[in-house]
Amino acid sequence: MPRISAFRQALAVAIAGDRVLVDFYRARDDRPLWTGMGDAPRRQAFFDAIATAGAQGLPQERYDPVKLAQDFRAVQTEGDRARLEARMSRAFLRYAHDVQTGVLRPASVSPDLAMDVPLRDPLKTIENFAASDPAAYLAELPPQMPQYRRLVKAKLDMQRLIAEGGWGPTVHADKLRPGDTGPAVVALRNRLMAMGYLGRTALASYDGDLQAAVQLFQDDHGLDPDGVAGPDTLREINTSATDRLKSIVVALERLRWLNMPWGKRYVWVNEADFTARVVDDGKTVFSTRAIVGKNDGDTRSPEFSNSIKFMIVNPVWNVPRSIATKEYLPMLQKNPNAVSYLNIVNAKGQVVDRSTIDFSQYTQKTFPYEIKQPPSRRNALGLVKFMFPNRFNIYLHDTPAKSLFRHETRAFSHGCIRLNDPFDLAYTLLAPQTSDPKGVFQRALRTGRETTIMLEKPVPVHLTYFTAWPTPKGGMTYRHDIYGRDALIWNALSEAGVALGDVQG
Repeated sequence: MPRISAFRQALAVAIAGDRVLVDFYRARDDRPLWTGMGDAPRRQAFFDAIATAGAQGLPQERYDPVKLAQDFRAVQTEGDRARLEARMSRAFLRYAHDVQTGVLRPASVSPDLAMDVPLRDPLKTIENFAASDPAAYLAELPPQMPQYRRLVKAKLDMQRLIAEGGWGPTVHADKLRPGDTGPAVVALRNRLMAMGYLGRTALASYDGDLQAAVQLFQDDHGLDPDGVAGPDTLREINTSATDRLKSIVVALERLRWLNMPWGKRYVWVNEADFTARVVDDGKTVFSTRAIVGKNDGDTRSPEFSNSIKFMIVNPVWNVPRSIATKEYLPMLQKNPNAVSYLNIVNAKGQVVDRSTIDFSQYTQKTFPYEIKQPPSRRNALGLVKFMFPNRFNIYLHDTPAKSLFRHETRAFSHGCIRLNDPFDLAYTLLAPQTSDPKGVFQRALRTGRETTIMLEKPVPVHLTYFTAWPTPKGGMTYRHDIYGRDALIWNALSEAGVALGDVQG
């Protein structure tokens, strides 16, 4: 009895102020979870999990597996046992939080990381763990999507590659093309062989096999597969294995932020890849090129999840005030007839004759009008926009500037996502609710009037940013970090204790 009393008293002191643990241990009458006579299997399952936490890009030392194991061997008093009991529970909750929903709080890294992370209730987490098979429960904590498991494998593979010397010397050239010879071509050949894009060969010329290898590499890195190793291709080829490993670790963290059901059917936008796709039952049923926000000021496209609820055909463009006052007002001050395709609208919603307005008297703060563009093929939003109301006023839309889709790097918008094939996306989204999706859409289009078409079942949309993404066949694809977000996330992870070479076992 004195031993039980001493343990309970010391445990009460050890968990004082921690509402989760106070409630948890009170509900179980202060019975231990980790340090009791029959708790060895649970302890071992947890130690096994945190011993390999680094394999998932987690800060392994945060859970202090070595010190915890040493303290178990050093327990002498009931007070020691109670304090160790509390530390084990805190380490478990820290690990469960990190592996389920991420080490970092996204918004603390950048305001553009605006996803609502699906945080779990810590009390329910430890209660469910106490009532479950420990090894099975711990195995279910990480994200269960196949991409996560593939990234964990890719991380281990990349670490082994780095330990063996990486991909060898970089390629020193401005541009290499078929027919070239010389040391730079040999370096290109050797690097592509090390990356697995080219079989063993001793040829020193830029032949057809090397050109085909370059094209495969370009496909995997979002580049125009022209078979010419230009500046962008050489930049990606010369990216170190260590930097690729950082991209994989960041991708693992991003998936933990997205550890929730994505939807049986959803729209997936990868801003770093400049693409938008519809995924149905795990299969991509539609894909199109996309344009994202400029890498400048507040025009970068944010990251978040929402649901597309309706589309607007023949939309009116309500010019955002920032664009109206920063871009159009100076033009109108120089020439009141500038941008004549835009309407100047007063507070009553009436179109105002611009010849009656002295634009020179207004500043960005005092400009009292709205600027709108009526529906037309010239409309900045094109002929359709897909709406998921959000605080950023971001949506997917058509655009009349089709030539921009020919660029590899497509960061041209003010933040919204422009689509190369918006009509096809409309047909895809409407297909579940009508036998004639094209007819429904085209009839609305032919009216020339702004028309709203509701989706009977909202479709989840995820605006993401992955520079490392696994393929179903076990390969990896990479993209350039156009916004520098991966670097910010990696630095924050590193400060939190994540290391590149911390895999054990």
